[in-house]
Amino acid sequence: MGEKPLIGSLDGKITKCPPFWFMRQAGRYLPEYRELRSKTGGFIDLCLNRAASTEVTLQPIRRFDPDAAILFSDILIVPYGLGMNVRFEEGRGPLLDAVYDAKGLDKLSIDRNWSRIESTYETVESVKSQLDADKTLIGFGGSPWTVATYMVEGKSSKDYAAVKGWAYRETEGFERLINLLVEATIKHLSLQIDAGADVIKIFDTWAGVLSPEEYQKWVIKPSSKICSELKRRYPNVKIIGFPKGVGIGYLDFASKVGVDGLAIDTSVPPEWAAEFLQNQVTVQGNLDPIALIEGGERMIDQARNIRESLQNGPFVFNLGHGVLPSTPVENLITLAEFLRTPLQ
Repeated sequence: MGEKPLIGSLDGKITKCPPFWFMRQAGRYLPEYRELRSKTGGFIDLCLNRAASTEVTLQPIRRFDPDAAILFSDILIVPYGLGMNVRFEEGRGPLLDAVYDAKGLDKLSIDRNWSRIESTYETVESVKSQLDADKTLIGFGGSPWTVATYMVEGKSSKDYAAVKGWAYRETEGFERLINLLVEATIKHLSLQIDAGADVIKIFDTWAGVLSPEEYQKWVIKPSSKICSELKRRYPNVKIIGFPKGVGIGYLDFASKVGVDGLAIDTSVPPEWAAEFLQNQVTVQGNLDPIALIEGGERMIDQARNIRESLQNGPFVFNLGHGVLPSTPVENLITLAEFLRTPLQ
């Protein structure tokens, strides 16, 4: 078994060249992805096609040789597995038949429809069998709060009025949805680990839209339950959390949730993360995806500052959010070469 640099960093190891991978490293900016995508049906169909999703997961490994592959899937696979209608439309993003009351919740079931997403775990097995021994395989899921935003709003939202309104107005009913998602997420992530995932990442993209009190209730508490149960079942599996946009709320996430790694968004100063987070968790971050689009010296200067700020503690280099569709492939190649070179 080859040593996996990413897992080493999540164990607290400090290296001259940080392990790296990129959020959304498989996707529309790659011509080989666009070619394959043109031959498949809808986006959910692509995610649930074992051969196609395996190929997409491996495409960036061949291109950039990062330290990890992340399963090509989507956080909305879980509501699909619960029985919801989930579809993606060009220019509109995900569309779901919204759930907003007890009657809607009664239609959802972990057991009744889970077979719809079983191919996800076959993809994990397939990717694992093709990865080199030094590469980490990352499985993932969305946090209960972020997944709930799509389930209740029925789509992406600008103000989250429907989901936040339900949480304020009928806390017990909304908590039932969150508890269902905690249970479903634990199942989804456990099955990925059983299939071969080395690391789990929990994406909480919309954690930053909550007030401090609601953040504790709908992000910290459910995420802690998930991590606690996964650690009980799989003590050696590493977990990375990503509560995007929470500002100083990262402190509570680091101290209360039980993750091994904490991904920081673009707005977090790496110097602050080094001082206040790195003594508790491995920090992952946090190049601006727009800097990656622009490339050149500004991109390298920002990447160098991140490395210099975080190099004295456990650290994984990544972006502050995902690779954007207009990103030039050559910029990722340049960045990857910089990351493999020790700082002068």
